[in-house]
Amino acid sequence: MVRIIDLPKIVDQRGNLTFIQYPDHIPFQIKRTFWIYDVPGGEVRGGHAYKTQQEIIIALSGSFNVVVNDGKKTSTYHLHRSYNALYIPPMVWRHIENFSTNSLSFHISDEKFNEEDYLRNFDEFISKIK
Repeated sequence: MVRIIDLPKIVDQRGNLTFIQYPDHIPFQIKRTFWIYDVPGGEVRGGHAYKTQQEIIIALSGSFNVVVNDGKKTSTYHLHRSYNALYIPPMVWRHIENFSTNSLSFHISDEKFNEEDYLRNFDEFISKIK
């Protein structure tokens, strides 16, 4: 189930700190991380589902919307706090849109990159869900 995970937030006058630990905060061990930045205005990223991969998305800076579809309904999550993580399980279609200036989208995955794990055609995704 797609859900927001509230990460620890340690407040300090010198600056706040947030961290992620497995299994305390996320349901998988980390095997890959990547980030998306310098997205031109109006561009959309993603547009795929993973067959087996789980993913966490965090807005480290700025804001953006993550639009997910589980084959039954579409939901939009507005990410704008670095202590909120969006968990996306396998077989959920996603794309990211509405990037603010200087936004930074941080992604954490339980698998190394594998092109075979991607579903990049929405109709194919829907047929596999059914």
